[in-house]
Amino acid sequence: MRTGDLLRRLDSRLLPPLARAMSRLAQGRLRMRVLTGVALISTTAVLLTAVWAADRGAPAGDPTVGDVVRVGVIEGQSIPGYVESSRRELTRMLAAPPSTGDTYALVTFTEYLAPERLAPVLRGVSVAQVLGRVPLADTQTQIVHIPAVRIPIDVLAGMADVADRKDAEAAEYRTLSQKLTGDSDSERRLRKVYDSGAAVAAAEATAYRSSCSCVYAAVIRATPSALEWLSGRSEVRAVDPAPEVRRLDRAVFLPPLPEQEDVVRPPVDTAVPSAPPTAKPIPTVAPTPTSDDESTPDPVVTSDAPSSPVPTTAEPTATTPPASPPPSTEPASTPTASL
Repeated sequence: MRTGDLLRRLDSRLLPPLARAMSRLAQGRLRMRVLTGVALISTTAVLLTAVWAADRGAPAGDPTVGDVVRVGVIEGQSIPGYVESSRRELTRMLAAPPSTGDTYALVTFTEYLAPERLAPVLRGVSVAQVLGRVPLADTQTQIVHIPAVRIPIDVLAGMADVADRKDAEAAEYRTLSQKLTGDSDSERRLRKVYDSGAAVAAAEATAYRSSCSCVYAAVIRATPSALEWLSGRSEVRAVDPAPEVRRLDRAVFLPPLPEQEDVVRPPVDTAVPSAPPTAKPIPTVAPTPTSDDESTPDPVVTSDAPSSPVPTTAEPTATTPPASPPPSTEPASTPTASL
C-alpha cells in the first residue's frame, strides 16, 4: 500500500469519531486539553506511518552492482606465488565445495595454443571466453577476448573477426602516414609510428587469419573435481578458482603470459617507435554496456585498451554457460599494442 493511500485511510477512520466527540465537549479548558492531546497523537501516528511505509517500500537493488572482482595477477606480482596460491585455493574448495556446484575459474596455459588444441584441454568444462594475443618477438600486441562456447568453432570465428579488424587498422595507419607530406623531424617520427603500427596490425591480421597459436588463457565454469582434473594437464599452468565471481561483466581477468616466469612486467617493445607529442590520436569507439542476456549470439571479439601492460578485461561480458556472452565493442588498438 502506498503512503498516500495509507494516510487517507487513517484520516477516514480517525477524523469522524474525533469530530463527533469534539461536538459533545463543552467550551473552555477541557476542550483545549483534548485538542492538544489529539493533535499530538495524530502527529505521532502520521510520522510513524510515513517512516514505516518508507522502510517497507525501499527497493532492495542489485547487491552486485559496484563490486568488481579481479582474478589473476597484476604488474609486479610473483607468478610462482600466484600459481601456488591458486593450488591452495583449489584444495580448499575441494574440501568444502560451493553450494552451487559449479564455479568460475581462470585457466592459464603453459604455452600459446591453436584453436584445435583447446578441445582436448578444456574437455568436460563450460567455456565462457578465451584470451589471446599474437606472440610477435619484442612487440606488445593487443590482447583480445573471444566469447567461445563451442570449441574450437567460436574461437576460429572470433579470430576471423579480429583479422578483419586488424586489416582495417592497418589501412587506417597507412592513410594517416600518407597524409604526412612534410619533412620536419616531428612528421618523420610520426610517419614511423604510423608505418610501424600498420606493420604490426597487418602481422596480427595474417596470424589470426591462419588460426595461429595465440590463445593463452580461458575463463571457464566447472565443478571443483573438474577443475582439479584440469589442473593436472601438462598444457595448464594454473587453475585459479573464482567462486566470488557472480557476473562476468563485473569481473576482470588478469592471466600471466606464457613467457612470463618470475613477475608480471611489460615485455620489451622495439617494434613501435616513440610518438612525438603532436601524434594524431586514432579514433576509438566507446564500449557498449553489457547485460546478463543468456542468448547465444554469434562470436564477437572484444579487446583491451592497447596501453594496458597486463591482460585485462574492460568489462567482461556476462553469461552462464552454456550460453555465450553478449557482444561488446571496445577501443581499437594504437600503434603500441597492449600485452
